[in-house]
Amino acid sequence: MTNRPALPAEIARRRTFAIISHPDAGKTTLTEKFLLYGGAIQMAGQVRAKGEARRTRSDFMQMEKDRGISVSASAMSFDFDGYRFNLVDTPGHSDFSEDTYRTLTAVDAAVMVIDGAKGVESQTQKLFEVCRLRDLPILTFCNKMDRESRDTFEIIDEIQENLAIDVTPASWPIGKGREFIGTYDILNDRLDLMDRADRNKVAQSVRISGLSDPKLKDLIPADLLGIFLEEIEMAKALMPTLDRDAMLAGTMTPIWFGSAINSFGVKELMQGISTYGPEPQPQRAEPRQIAPEETAVTGFVFKVQANMDPKHRDRVAFVRMASGHFERGMKLTHVRSKKQMAVTNPVMFLAADRELAEEAWAGDIIGIPNHGQLRIGDTLTEGENLKVTGIPSFAPELLQTARAGDPMKAKHLEKALMQFAEEGAAKVFKPTYGSGFIVGVVGALQFEVLASRIELEYGLPVRFEGSQFTSARWVHGPKDAVEKFAAANKQHIALDNDGDTVFLTRLQWDIDRVGRDYPDIRLSATKEMMV
Repeated sequence: MTNRPALPAEIARRRTFAIISHPDAGKTTLTEKFLLYGGAIQMAGQVRAKGEARRTRSDFMQMEKDRGISVSASAMSFDFDGYRFNLVDTPGHSDFSEDTYRTLTAVDAAVMVIDGAKGVESQTQKLFEVCRLRDLPILTFCNKMDRESRDTFEIIDEIQENLAIDVTPASWPIGKGREFIGTYDILNDRLDLMDRADRNKVAQSVRISGLSDPKLKDLIPADLLGIFLEEIEMAKALMPTLDRDAMLAGTMTPIWFGSAINSFGVKELMQGISTYGPEPQPQRAEPRQIAPEETAVTGFVFKVQANMDPKHRDRVAFVRMASGHFERGMKLTHVRSKKQMAVTNPVMFLAADRELAEEAWAGDIIGIPNHGQLRIGDTLTEGENLKVTGIPSFAPELLQTARAGDPMKAKHLEKALMQFAEEGAAKVFKPTYGSGFIVGVVGALQFEVLASRIELEYGLPVRFEGSQFTSARWVHGPKDAVEKFAAANKQHIALDNDGDTVFLTRLQWDIDRVGRDYPDIRLSATKEMMV
């Protein structure tokens, strides 16, 4: 970490991170408050607030608005305290985990949101494992401290045990549940007191000189003060102090306590991201890694979103800038097709609002509207043949057959499904034998989302019906061996939207049989999204 050259100031001030959590831990609310403090919105919309005016700003798909869940990862940029934050929101719902995994390839750190009453939940654990695979630094925010929450030491122990990571408190709660009055900011020796009356009001902050400062007695009720002082002494004795190198290596996480809905503790977390969070990091690529300070511009597509604007059938490719200083109108080489493309109308996102991006630096995320040329995993460079690696595509766990409600519209359905396949929202397989399409997803809720989007965006009623197949595996091996294998197993063979051969299976036995009868063939459950 230490022997890398200093980054240009514009790049060094970038902080690109994702927020990960279990559904309902308060991630969307926290995102809202980040935007509020970053000056991007005037008034935070609560998830369940009435009326269009207060709809949360980071959820733009109709289904997200109806259900109050974030389905697709959206990116937002805003300034805070001299830093440029690029925040990538991720779906917390486990049915959309693949989108989240890919999003985590485009960020330099993750903010993990934990519910003070529930602690570490299953989805948090899964997402954390992905962060660990990528050695992503993690900052933790323990939310909902103003509701009945668990003992602070218990929460910290659970994170340490379940996630095998050292935890260091960056702040410490004073009281909990109804008694919660604020936190002590350990890093800055400050007392932050919450105003329950006005949720959008910034907390009162009092600088103190250590824990023996007489001001504490005036500000904190005696019974809470006694408990707090006892706890903080124990915490200091038992827990490590913040070591930025350990945090950047992904082995330690600082934890802040607060209540996002009351705008409390959020600003301290943001200051923590500014001060301790990583600046843009090098990206893994073939044949060499890409360093952010390189002057040549490179970027890679980690997400494609179709129909962000239903009035125009557009597709926006979300591109993480990996190096250099990009300017609007630049010509970049699309490495997969070896063609040049002029990027004339790149956009930056302020939640659902977009504005033209005149420039972008390494660490930024821009959207490039296109008509299907750009796919997940594509790399854009100023001519060098580089491919960013490590963007995964997972084998779907649920397969269903898709049929158009109106048989005359089967062709339109094919087009709609291919768009969603390129977006990474589902896998679409065209069996070589028989008609129709087989659609594969990671979670059942995705079928509902697809059906509702196909109807809304394409005016096509669609039915998903059970399929005889239960899983799909990509087929690898020498070309002639693959062809021979495909010819002998016609009923099981399909092509994915890239034209790659896929083996559809009913039972684990099918997979074992291939291993036994076809030693040259390898079946895999993931496919690197590269060409």
